[in-house]
Amino acid sequence: MPPRKIIIDTDPGQDDAVAILLALASPEDVTVLGVTAVAGNVPLPLTQKNALIVCELANMPDTKVYAGCDAPLARKLVTAEHVHGKTGLDGPQMDAPTMQLQAEHAVDYIIDTLREHEAGTVTLCPLGPLTNIAKAFQKAPDIVEKVQEIVLMGGAYFEVGNITPAAEFNIYVDPEAAKIVFDAGVPLVVMPLDVTHQALTTRARVDAFRALGTKVGDMVAAWTDFFERFDKEKYGSEGAPLHDPCVIAYLIDPTLFSGRQVNVEIETRSELTLGMTVADWWRVTDRKPNAMFMGTLNADGFFALLTERLARL
Repeated sequence: MPPRKIIIDTDPGQDDAVAILLALASPEDVTVLGVTAVAGNVPLPLTQKNALIVCELANMPDTKVYAGCDAPLARKLVTAEHVHGKTGLDGPQMDAPTMQLQAEHAVDYIIDTLREHEAGTVTLCPLGPLTNIAKAFQKAPDIVEKVQEIVLMGGAYFEVGNITPAAEFNIYVDPEAAKIVFDAGVPLVVMPLDVTHQALTTRARVDAFRALGTKVGDMVAAWTDFFERFDKEKYGSEGAPLHDPCVIAYLIDPTLFSGRQVNVEIETRSELTLGMTVADWWRVTDRKPNAMFMGTLNADGFFALLTERLARL
């Protein structure tokens, strides 16, 4: 099977950075057509800069990076410096990128790329708020049917919220955009907190990154050392979840994951549950399923894959 063509839409974020590295290290499985930045974990000037930094770290300076939307569709931007630090990639010292952004806006790039390719040949991989994807669907409805699949990190059901009691961060930041995407009718695979919270770092797993003896291995270990402090304190866990690499790992080896095809609706009006992904996990409604909502992860297999691929860079 030829590698799957993907666009990574992202708001780096240490875990986003690891996801980008995993994709760039796996050319037999995925071809990264481009990386599009969106405001989320930190504001857009930082997420676009961080995307460039990560591509340079991977020694892939020809990767095309595009800047996208700097605010949600209808709300004020909420960010997560309390988790990722003021730069989004706090922890190790990062060199300023020498790569340049592409001139085209990320939304236009997504539209043009889907129009240029045959239907069903490009997968969208959103790792942050869904603003860029929703904006592209709004601006060019003809591209919706051309998307092969959307595999995204976002939402939760059993784990409920990590930014509010009811909502996961990526969906909460732009619930209107999420609703557009979930209602679009595109084949959808969702990596919610229910799965990503099983992708927990441990001392042995972080040591395995550092033991690679490479700049990438050292950097990933240092990023993990930084951002896991927040989750350890919050959840009382041994380590921190590597949320976003689950998206890329699924494209490489879907057998690492299991879930259910269910209906998922996005709450956009409630003050209490804004941004909640209301997943009909137990199929108690007659609403039509619209997403493969993942529930379990083979964590040992996930970290073995991640470490093996990062060793290539």
